[in-house]
Amino acid sequence: MSGGSLGLGIRSGSYGSLDKQLQPNSNNNSNGNSYNNYNGVFPIQTVRKPSKMLKEKERLFHWICKFAGRKKVGMLLLCVISAAVFVWVLYVGKGEDTQEGGNHVENISLNESMPLNYPEESNNSTTSSPSLGGMVPSLALPPPPPAVFLGYSLPPGHPCNSFTLPPPPADKKRTGPRPCPVCYLPVEEAIALMPKVPSYSPVKNLTYIYEENLSRDEEFGGSDFGGYPTLNQRSDSYDIRESMSVHCGFVRGIKPGRNTGYDMDDADLFDMEQCHGVVVASAIFGNFDEINQPRNISDYSRATVCFYMFIDEETEAYMRRTGSLGSSKKVGIWRVVVVRNLPYEDGRRIGKIPKLLVHRMFPNARFSLWIDGKLELVVDPYQVLERFLWRKNATFAISRHYKRFDVFVEAEANKAAKKYDNASIDFQIEFYKKEGLTPYSEDKLPITSDVPEGCVIIREHVPISNLFTCLWFNEVDRFTSRDQISFSTVRDKIREKVNWGINMFLDCERRNFVVQKYHRDVLEQRASSAVYPPPLPSAVYPPPLPPPPPSPPPPPPPALIDEPPIKSSQETSPERVARIPIRKVIPRRARDRKSNSRRHRKVAAGNRDIDSR
Repeated sequence: MSGGSLGLGIRSGSYGSLDKQLQPNSNNNSNGNSYNNYNGVFPIQTVRKPSKMLKEKERLFHWICKFAGRKKVGMLLLCVISAAVFVWVLYVGKGEDTQEGGNHVENISLNESMPLNYPEESNNSTTSSPSLGGMVPSLALPPPPPAVFLGYSLPPGHPCNSFTLPPPPADKKRTGPRPCPVCYLPVEEAIALMPKVPSYSPVKNLTYIYEENLSRDEEFGGSDFGGYPTLNQRSDSYDIRESMSVHCGFVRGIKPGRNTGYDMDDADLFDMEQCHGVVVASAIFGNFDEINQPRNISDYSRATVCFYMFIDEETEAYMRRTGSLGSSKKVGIWRVVVVRNLPYEDGRRIGKIPKLLVHRMFPNARFSLWIDGKLELVVDPYQVLERFLWRKNATFAISRHYKRFDVFVEAEANKAAKKYDNASIDFQIEFYKKEGLTPYSEDKLPITSDVPEGCVIIREHVPISNLFTCLWFNEVDRFTSRDQISFSTVRDKIREKVNWGINMFLDCERRNFVVQKYHRDVLEQRASSAVYPPPLPSAVYPPPLPPPPPSPPPPPPPALIDEPPIKSSQETSPERVARIPIRKVIPRRARDRKSNSRRHRKVAAGNRDIDSR
């Protein structure tokens, strides 16, 4: 036992065989002090005396080995030793952590933009971790994950938290839609809440198909502007993935607006690329509307928001003829862009290009607000974005129709109003029914409507919302231009794949920040009937009459007879005399009025004398 224990503390390979060293002192083992005998034999012990710490370790080791044969006691000792070592390691590690406290992350907070605070880099790149004894250099923290906007909540007690819509006024004379109150934040607070980072999007990389040589298959729909995607390509576009490539208009050119149809000048394209924040866009085609100037716009919005109005050449000619458009391409707050080489003959279908593909014309913009040309914006754009987009943590917002919420009802209303060819509307509805379209019911909750009021669109330009408007435009390009019919189909197909929703707010709330105007033809008709009366018959001049014949000479005056003149009853009537001064309306000076009154009294007195006779 003792020889085995001694051999564990000796590197025998350096000093020859252990048996040769034990042979000379084999007779001295009877002394009982095996440690001293062995110490006197080994050469290394004669050269270097063991330290006191080594002796204590050897005695402790002998004591452990002596009782190791007893299983219960040995196991108990091993457990105690293991526990002691574990406590010692914890104590040493805690001390090292205390020393390294200055190098650890001070704060990691998660808020609406998920900022991650990391320690500053040390000036000495070779600094080692104390816990590893200087053998392993400090490990750099991994790069932070991409930050996304997570929304926010207004502070407790804020008036907008408890805001509720009041009941509509009981006005039996007005039964149609009307605006309702909306709780906006002040412009300064809305600007401060603008997200610093984009919102989350399940689609990370979205590219658009460019086709130099268009080939139309036997399938229906499509155009030279939007391409001719097959039905298989249409189905694949609804398979949501992180990287996608879809048709999205402008398929004949690499850069939208340059030889693609819906062409714009290079100067206009350059200015549109400089918009990096918020864009307010509208359009007028066919000289259909008047340009409405926004109201209640803050100075900050005038300086930072891009207001763009797209018009065609017909509207441009009218505006230049009336003097409302000059060389500056500015009409009030609007920057006017003339579009040429229009890809469609239908003005309503042309209007869907800036309405749904604004992200393609403004590639660097973060947010956009689309309003139809007949609308007038009366609330600051930052307040609208904060209320309907940022506060709701949404990337797309649109108002629901004030009356209809079912696609089938909407289709019948379009047919009754002759908005489009009835056979085309029926074909589109039947196609959607085969894909699973059903009438709206409570089973679709929390979706509250399948029919939008598409004259206003509020959106953030992130890949998922850009994909939605691309696919929505493709439906408009393939079927009818009535985008209310295809809206719910595109929305529901995307929702089947990913968790993404749309904020469909009330129509009365939309009417709070935009005011609907009349189209130009209605305005001109009302103006002509209210201001300009119908022409008078005297405006038509008849041919001149022949000159009248010369008049005969007047008769000679009668001979004078010495008789008093005979007065008529009017001259002698007292009523006539009393009314004569009353009918005088010509103003006179005070002196004339005074003298005239005296003469009147004399005449009246004379008349009374005549009557008394």
